[in-house]
Parts: sequence; structure tokens; C-alpha cells
Amino acid sequence: MNKFWLNKYFKFGFWTIVYILMVIWIGNYWLFIGLPIIYDLYVSKKVNWTPWKAKDGTKKNKLVEWVDAIIFAVVAATIIRMFFIEAFTIPTSSMEKSLLVGDFLFVSKASYGPKMPNTPLSFPFAHHTLPLTTNTKSYLEWIKMPYHRLAGMTDIKRNDVVVFNFPAGDTVCVNYQEVSYYQLCREYGRKVVLENKIINPQTGRKLFGEIVVRPTDKQENYIKRCVGVPGDTLEVRDRQIYINGTNGENPDEMQFGYYLQTNGSIIHPKILEKDDITEVVQLRDYGPYDYHYTLTNKAAENIKKLPNVNFLENIVAKKGERNPRIFPHHVNYKWNEDFFGPLYIPKKGATIKITVDNLPLYERVIGHHEGNKLEVKNDKIYINDVESTEYTFKLDYYFMMGDNRHNSADGRFWGFVPETHIVGKAVFIWLSLDQNKSLFGGKIRWSRLFSFIH
Repeated sequence: MNKFWLNKYFKFGFWTIVYILMVIWIGNYWLFIGLPIIYDLYVSKKVNWTPWKAKDGTKKNKLVEWVDAIIFAVVAATIIRMFFIEAFTIPTSSMEKSLLVGDFLFVSKASYGPKMPNTPLSFPFAHHTLPLTTNTKSYLEWIKMPYHRLAGMTDIKRNDVVVFNFPAGDTVCVNYQEVSYYQLCREYGRKVVLENKIINPQTGRKLFGEIVVRPTDKQENYIKRCVGVPGDTLEVRDRQIYINGTNGENPDEMQFGYYLQTNGSIIHPKILEKDDITEVVQLRDYGPYDYHYTLTNKAAENIKKLPNVNFLENIVAKKGERNPRIFPHHVNYKWNEDFFGPLYIPKKGATIKITVDNLPLYERVIGHHEGNKLEVKNDKIYINDVESTEYTFKLDYYFMMGDNRHNSADGRFWGFVPETHIVGKAVFIWLSLDQNKSLFGGKIRWSRLFSFIH
């Protein structure tokens, strides 16, 4: 039996079948030119494909053994990371309490189909910046590949937790990467950002830094919940999501902001720990006993029952009160975090009427994501120099929101996520560390280890 498994023709046949299946999956049949290499590796052995080894296959010394092991590990890990599964971590609280800061996840790329890299020449396991540097690119743009996604096991469904490339992250200021470049331009003015003369008093450096344009696969990775799929009409009324006119499903651990006032005594930390309440801010401008709490529905019910709580009320924006940071950032749209929409989510092949009134909703889709020349002249819309009153979408789009609804920079702030930006489905927490605790003081959240994400 051992002789059978080690037979060169069996190994050649096995790896040939695996390789053929991979080529069919990738869909690039030029890769079939690699078949003679597999044949030579296992059968003819005319070429020494591993020059760090002797011709009989033995390793030359200990150093070569390490080189051999490292090369194999890098190649294997790269293939797994590109096509099947990748590790991510949660850096912000936008998905609490469903996902916590310090959660380490496995994200399935095979679920929706792995996306082939736009910039294949890059440093292994680095995203957009080289390790130990602040703004040195980890990739080369000598080769640029168009968007191509392999077949996946399923489509994105409502309430899936999805990792994606930040759709407003194509351009960033390297000293201010946590804020969208376009948001900075809206707040400071494009001229101020481009001139970059403001000095940060804390660092002594220019506030914005170099402006960098990134390809899609090197834009920041975000994780949110998909609340709207292509073809849906989404609306938020008084904090509640509606999809196509009916109530959307709410995550079990969804959070909102609350205004709380005590009778003068503080709420004991043990009580906060019991309900896993971590976002508490004292509102000194309001009064000495006033606080902003971020709570799940269950935590809010428990806090409300405490004898030292005078009152607890939801923080809700007023209907018709415009928040200038909310998409589509146009004065005609008086939307905010709690009253948003209705908004149609573009579907591939769907055609809509476009006017100067609804163009702000789809301007970035038409002009940036789908690569058209878009102009407005004398209240008329021109797409690729042709006057247009309707538009047919080329891609599917999704709408993402964080479960921490009052502390999440999500689709309400920057709009749609195109299919070109989807990375994968978050499926599994393999480690969870509480950054506020010591190693022997409960740092590891044991209850979250090896748990599935829903």
C-alpha cells in the first residue's frame, strides 16, 4: 500500500487532477501550460525545480532545510489565504456586542467565491503597508488585473457578517486613514486637504500627510452586517430597519446610545461587567450625574431597574434633521442615522430613471465604481457624453451596517458596497482577547473561543 501511495504515477495523477480542477475554478485556461511542469516534477525529472536540493532530492544542509520549509509554508499559506480562508481581527467597536474588539476571526473566501487579486505583486501576508513602516506600499502596480471572482458556495444573504474593502477608501491621507478622504474634503475643503499645510500640534507633523490612491484589493478591510441585498429598498425609521416596506431582522446583540442620569451615586463596575457594558461616557457639559451609555436591549432593561438610576432614555435623532456626514451628503436629503432612506440598492441589470434630484444617490456608483464619464450640464445628465434619463447597473451592490448602530461608520455614511469589494464571510472566532485586562486577570474571553458568527 505504501508503494502505491508513493508511486510517481499515482502522485502525478493526483496532483494533475487537483491542478485541473483549480484551473477550471479559476477560469484561466492558459494555466494548463503548467501541466508539463507537474509531469516533470513527478515522472520525467529532467529539470531540478528545487535548486537548493541535491539532484537526488536530499537537502544540502540545515540552512537549506529551513529555506525549504519556509518556502513551502509561504506558498501553502498564500494559496489558503487567497482561495479559502483568511484570519482577521476586530479593531473597532462598530459590531459590538455581536463581535468585540480583540476578537480574532476566520473569514471564508470560498463562501462567496474568492476574488482574484488586482495587484498580484505584493509582500506576503501584508495588506497595503509593509511591516515596520507607516506608509511604505506593500505592493507593486506593475501588473494590474481586472475584477474577477471565482465561483462560490453561496450568495450574500441579509444578516450575513461580511468582510469587504472599504468602498470610500480608494484614496486616503496616510496620517488620517481612519477617516475617509472624501469626508475630510467635505469637512475641511478639498483645497485645504490637497495643500496639506495644517500642522498637528500633538505630533508636529502635517495633519493629513501624503495622499495615496489604492487599488480595490488594497483598500482597508471593514466588517459589517449586510442588511440590504441587490434590488432591496431600504429605509430606517426611528432606528428600525425596513426592507421593502417590512421590518428587517434585528441582531440579538444590537446596541444603541442611551442618555442616563443617576441620583448621584455611580453604577458599580461589577454591574457593568455583568451586562458587558463597556462604552460609558460622562456628560460633564450636561450635569455631574449625566452619562452616555451604549446598551443592548437586555442591558437597557437591567440598568433601568437599578435604584440609583433616575431615568434612561433612547438617544434618537429627529426625523427631517439633516446630518451632513450622512450619505448622500447633499442638502436636499434630510437624512440621519435614525431616519434614513428610502434607498434603492442597485442590482446588476436593473434599470432606473435618473434625474438631477436622485443622481446624488448613484453618482459614485455610475462614475466611480462602474467607470463611466458622468457630467451634469444645464440640469441634464450626460453619461459617456450621451444625454441620459435612465441607467442600467453593471454590478450588484450591498448595504452594510454595524450592530453598534450609534457608533458605526457604515453604509449610512458612505453608501453602497459593490460586489467588486466583497472579501468573504466571517464564520468563526478562534481567539478573543480583552485589551483592558491582564493575562491572568481574564484577558482571554474563554466563552467566545471556537464560536460561530451569526
